[in-house]
Amino acid sequence: MASMASTRVLKIVPPTSSTVPMRTLSFSSSVSFSNENLSLKATVSHRKGSIARNPMIVSPKAVSDSQNSQTCLDPDASSSVLGIILGGGAGTRLYPLTKKRAKPAVPLGANYRLIDIPVSNCLNSNVNKIYVLTQFNSASLNRHLSRAYATNMGGYKNEGFVEVLAAQQSPENPNWFQGTADAVRQYLWLFEEHNVLEYLILAGDHLYRMDYEKFIQAHRETDADITVAALPMDEGRATAFGLMKIDEEGRIVEFAEKPKGEQLKAMKVDTTILGLDDKRAKEMPYIASMGIYVVSKDVMLELLRNKFPGANDFGSEVIPGATSLGLRVQAYLYDGYWEDIGTIEAFYNANLGITKKPVPDFSFYDRSAPIYTQPRYLPPSKMLDADVTDSVIGEGCVIKNCKIHHSVVGLRSCISEGAIIEDSLLMGADYYETASEKSLIAAKGSVPIGIGKDSHIKRAIIDKNARIGDNVKIINSDNVQEAARETEGYFIKSGIVTVIKDALIPAGTVI
Repeated sequence: MASMASTRVLKIVPPTSSTVPMRTLSFSSSVSFSNENLSLKATVSHRKGSIARNPMIVSPKAVSDSQNSQTCLDPDASSSVLGIILGGGAGTRLYPLTKKRAKPAVPLGANYRLIDIPVSNCLNSNVNKIYVLTQFNSASLNRHLSRAYATNMGGYKNEGFVEVLAAQQSPENPNWFQGTADAVRQYLWLFEEHNVLEYLILAGDHLYRMDYEKFIQAHRETDADITVAALPMDEGRATAFGLMKIDEEGRIVEFAEKPKGEQLKAMKVDTTILGLDDKRAKEMPYIASMGIYVVSKDVMLELLRNKFPGANDFGSEVIPGATSLGLRVQAYLYDGYWEDIGTIEAFYNANLGITKKPVPDFSFYDRSAPIYTQPRYLPPSKMLDADVTDSVIGEGCVIKNCKIHHSVVGLRSCISEGAIIEDSLLMGADYYETASEKSLIAAKGSVPIGIGKDSHIKRAIIDKNARIGDNVKIINSDNVQEAARETEGYFIKSGIVTVIKDALIPAGTVI
C-alpha cells in the first residue's frame, strides 16, 4: 500500500475495551502499511501497579531522526519535559582552553560557545525548561547563559528558563559531583518539583543538531522506561566507544565498554531494526551510546534513590543496571553529524570542519533549526585589502592587508598587515582596545590584543585576548607533538599549538 501522505491516527482497540482505555498512536508521513515495515503488538500487562499496555512496536521509520518525519507530542514537550545538561568534568583533555572556563563555555565557530548547541537543540525542540549542571570554572558559563537566554523564555504561560546549577555542599551530602548520575541525584529534590513526564539528559560538550521531540516521541511510542540515543558506527571507530546490543524490537540487551577483538565482533547488530537502509547497515554494524537519554520521571527517581543510590555514572552504572533489572531500555538511532569535543584535536577538527566545501560538517546556516547565542550588537567585520579563502569570519573583526586560508576567525579579532593565517582557529577577543590604549601599551613595550604585523600562524588555536607580537612564527616547523610551555604562554597537543587565553607572545618569537 502507498505511504501515507500526511499524519494519520491509528486506533488500537483492545479486546477488553471496558476495562482498558483505548490508546491512540500517530504515525509520521514516512510510515507505510506493509508487513515488512509495520508491526503492531497490543497486549495487556500489569506494570508499576496499574494496568498498562505493552509497547507498540512501530515502523523504525516513524521513530528515526529523519527530515520528513513529523511529531505530535501529547502532552507538549514544553510542559512535559525537563532538560538537564551536564557540564562535564574539569576538562583536563581540553586544557589549556579550560584553564579559565568550564568546558561548555569554550568558544566555538567564531561567534558561539559549546553550551549554545544543546540549549539551541532544546529550544528548537520545544523543550524550554533547562538546567545546566556544572562545578568547574563556571563564572564565564553563568555570564554567557544569563546574557544569552532570558529567564521568561516562552512567555509567562510556559515559564521557560535556562539556569545554572553549580555543585554545592549540603548537610546531607558534603561531596562535590562524583559523576553524571551523582550530579542529577544531588539535585533530584529540585527536578522532582517540576510536573513533567520525562527528564532529557544531555551533554554540554557535543556538536550536533537533533530534534529531541522525535527522540521523546520514540520513548513514548515504545513505552520505554529509558531511551538511549545511539550512533551507528563502523568497525574502525567502534573500539573507542561504549557499544550496545539490541533485540529485534530495538530494546538494549547488552553493553560493552570499548570492546576489541572477539568481544567487538560479538557486539554486531542489525541496524536496519533502527531504520538504516541495507547498504549503510552493512557499513555500520555497531551502535554506540551518545550519552544522551530520555528517562521517565518516576523511573529516574526510583533508580537514583532506591535501586542504585551509590551509582555515580549513567553510562557505565545506571543504564546497564536498569537493563539488568528488566526495565525497558530502548535505543533510538541518530544518523547524522555528531562530535564529542573532548580533546584539543577533536575541538580543532570540529571548528575547521565548518569551513569545508561545498557542505560543512556542521552548518550554522540552518533556518529551521538555528543556533542561538548571546546578542553582542557588534559591527560588521571590516576587511581592508585582505585575501581570505575557505574561512569563516566572526562579527566585529578588523582584518588588514593579510592572508587568511582555511581558518576560523573569532569575534573582535584584529589582524595586522602582512600576517598569514592558515589552518588555524582564532577565538578573538572579549573587548576592543582603543587607538590610544594601543599606543600606551606599545610605549610600555608590550603588545596589543590581536595578531601583529608579518606574523605567520599555521595549524594553531589562539585563545581569546591573546597578544601576538610582530614577526611571530607559530608554525611548529619541528613537528613537535606534545609540549607544555605554560609559562611561555602555549601548549602543543597532537601537533596543534594552543596559545593560552590572555597570553603574550613577544615580537620575533618562533614556536
